[in-house]
Parts: sequence; C-alpha cells; structure tokens
Amino acid sequence: MMGKLKQNVLLGCLALSSISVLYLGRHAMECSHRGSDLGHRHDSPGSRNLSVSYGKDTPLIFIGGFPRSGTTLMRAMMDAHPLVRCGEETRVIPRILAMKQTWSRSGREKMRLDEAGVTDDVLDSAMRAFLLEIIVRHGEPAPFLCNKDPFALKSLSYLAKIFPRAKFILMIRDGRASVHSMISRKVTIAGFDLDSYRDCLTKWSRAIESMYEQCLEAAGRCLPVRYELLVMHPERWMRRLLDFLDVPWNDAVLHHEELIGKAGGVSLSKVERSTDQVIRPVNADALSKWVGHIPEDVLKDMPLIAPMLARLGYDPLANPPNYAKPEPQGWGSSRRLQRFPEIPSPS
Repeated sequence: MMGKLKQNVLLGCLALSSISVLYLGRHAMECSHRGSDLGHRHDSPGSRNLSVSYGKDTPLIFIGGFPRSGTTLMRAMMDAHPLVRCGEETRVIPRILAMKQTWSRSGREKMRLDEAGVTDDVLDSAMRAFLLEIIVRHGEPAPFLCNKDPFALKSLSYLAKIFPRAKFILMIRDGRASVHSMISRKVTIAGFDLDSYRDCLTKWSRAIESMYEQCLEAAGRCLPVRYELLVMHPERWMRRLLDFLDVPWNDAVLHHEELIGKAGGVSLSKVERSTDQVIRPVNADALSKWVGHIPEDVLKDMPLIAPMLARLGYDPLANPPNYAKPEPQGWGSSRRLQRFPEIPSPS
C-alpha cells in the first residue's frame, strides 16, 4: 500500500513539474522586447532604438564553471560591453536543467513520459521556451544576451542541442584556489563537506571534468578561459573571447568597475558571494591565497585527489604553481576551436 502511495505521489509531482515548465515557457518563443535605447549604454557611438526579438536561433552566451572560478568577474566584464547583457545569477536555470537530466537518466520515467505523449521534442520545446523566458525577462533587452549560472554548464551538451547558435564560456581555475575560497567564505554547495578539503577537492575534480568534457565535445562553440590568465592578461583574453563570440571589441570590458550600478551598466546582486570582489578592477590578488591553508596529507595526495589539476595544466605538487608562465598551448587561439589536445603543464 505504501509503495503504491509513494508511486502515485511521485507521478503527481512529475506531472505538476511538467505542467509548470510547459505553462511558464509557452509564450517565450515569440517574446519580443521593444523600446530599448541600447545606444545610451556607456555613450556608445551610433546610438539608436532597437527592436530585439529572441527565439531558438538567438546567439545566447552561457558562462559557467565551478563556483569561485571567476564566473562573476567574467559576467561583469561582459556586462560592461554596451551590446551585451548578462545580469545576476538566475538560480532557477541550473535547477530546471538538473530536473530535466533526472528525467532523461531514468529509463522508467522516460518510458512513462513517452507513453503520456511527453516526448523529447515536447520537453525540449518547453525547456527552450522556459529558459528563454527567464534569460530574456530578468534584465533589459540587448543584441547579445548571456546567462551566468555556474552549474548550468553541467548541462552544456543539452543546452548546445536546444540552442544551436549558443556559445559557451567555461571558466577554469586552480581547484585548490576555488575550494579554499569556497571553504573560507562558507559558500555552501549541496553534497560538499566544507570541513574537508579532501572531500571538496575530490568533488571539484569530478564536477569540472564533466563540464570540461562537454566543452571539448562542443568544439567551436565552447571556449575554456583560465581565471589566472584572464586576471594577468585581461585585454589579451577579452579580445580572444569577444572574437570567439563575434562581438565587436569595446574597451569598456576592461573597466567594468566604473559601470557598476549605472544605467545600462553592471548590476550586482547583494546576495551573490562574489559581489564584494568584482566591485574592484581586475586584479591578481587572490591567485595564491590558498597556499598554507590546505592540510599536508591532502597536499601529498593531491595528484590522486584531484587528477583534473594536471589535465588542466596545473602542477598538483607545486605550492603555489607559477601562474605567470606562458599560457597552455591551444587555449582560445582560434575562434573556430577544434577538439583541444591535452594541455601541457604551465607550472
């Protein structure tokens, strides 16, 4: 009896979730936002009123990566561009994507959905509409819209499927720095033990591996950007990035701090943990703050705990690595990226 009741409850929840996605998203494919005087942003030349429409083929930009890897800095720099609007984290986007993944991974659920007529095409259309509704309407219109929700790129392959013209920026940072920042600033992530560097570094390696593999598979549409190189060489990397995105160059991306809180500039959330850091100009102050804080037994086992460090070009036994050495070969050198080779260690 209890088993039957539990099954009915689960089916009810699934139905409600599906209806919510379909209902909330159904109007987004035709949404058109008008009356945007985008030219006023940062006194951009050639100002004019724009009528911007969004749909399946909108060239969206998705920024993601492991939390504390520079995703907020990247989106602030992008938001400084007069033609780009990212905005704050939505929080809902990675959650709805995780729900879709759960349905897809369960053979039983997929069978039930198919039998109910809720096919992959139906779900994809509903998901696309729902995500567009959130991205388009949580900020002002712009020719280039981007979304920054770090863990959204855990579903990079799916996003690439439902948005065929979207491009992706995968922020990568030394996992030891990301984990130390997460622990020291008490940034809670479900399933991570903030009392254990070993646990957090192990899970960092798994999470970034999944996102990195999907970035490789999206050859030509995903650019990995290493945080350390971005803060040491901001103009070089922002030029590469904007070229990759087919967005014209604008010096404003190098001075995002001057546009915080200004109309058409960079809007920051009071509850995002990185807000107090991105109000400053781009700087390299945080590169090695993790040194001296990770337990010796964890440092000794680092190659086994976090194998992605070496794969991403960091020396797992150097404390700290020499981040100033030349950048890894093949990172962002072409707007038409092919499958990246294994990256030699820069440390």
